[in-house]
Amino acid sequence: MVVKRAGRLTGLQRDVLSLYRSCLRAIRKKPPESKRNFLIFTRRQFHQHIDISKSDFTTIEYLLRKGHHQLETYSNDGVRNIAV
Repeated sequence: MVVKRAGRLTGLQRDVLSLYRSCLRAIRKKPPESKRNFLIFTRRQFHQHIDISKSDFTTIEYLLRKGHHQLETYSNDGVRNIAV
C-alpha cells in the first residue's frame, strides 16, 4: 500500500507510527489462534484516539507512554491471548 502525504511527518507522528508498527511486529510472535484478538485490540486502541488534535502534545505523549507500557506488557511470552 502506498500512502501519499502532503508533507513530512512530525516527530510525534513518527513516534505514533513507530509504536503501531512495533505492535504489529509483536503480534506476529503471538500464537496463531490469538493473533486476530491482538490485532483487533491494537486497532481499537489507535482508532479510539484518532480525533486528537496534532497540537495536543501532552495527550499524545501520555498516550505514547501508555502504548509503550502496554506493548511491553503484552509482548511478554506469558501473555497468550487478550479479550476484545
